Amino acid sequence: MSRRRWLVAAALLLAGQPAASAEPPAKTAPAPVIQVEPAAFDFGHALAHRTLRKEFTLRNAGERELVIEKVTTTCGCTAAIAGETTLKPGRSTPLSVTLETREYRGRVERRVLVRSNDPKTPVLELTVSATIEAAGAK
Repeated sequence: MSRRRWLVAAALLLAGQPAASAEPPAKTAPAPVIQVEPAAFDFGHALAHRTLRKEFTLRNAGERELVIEKVTTTCGCTAAIAGETTLKPGRSTPLSVTLETREYRGRVERRVLVRSNDPKTPVLELTVSATIEAAGAK
């Protein structure tokens, strides 16, 4: 390729590139950030017809107020209640979750969905699970 053609090709390539900016990248706007601890919990082996309980911790790791808009579960055998629905930055609240083992047998896994005003994680999902055995099982 001749020098002239090479220069024309290079100029065309550079013309399509955005200009370099001397400004630093824009800082993201302050927002709430929802976190949960733990993200999942396994009750292990459990008997049928029992109610299992676990307390999770919801935390606002962001710079704006976090609003917990709704807490739902994927099964009627599971319930979840948040202690508070509004958290200032750095604050936390318990999330009490119960799982009724009913007449289930074997491995069960249920999800809890926490809807909030966190723009990056509008629906936070956590799981509880257990292996259910008959009352006389060993």
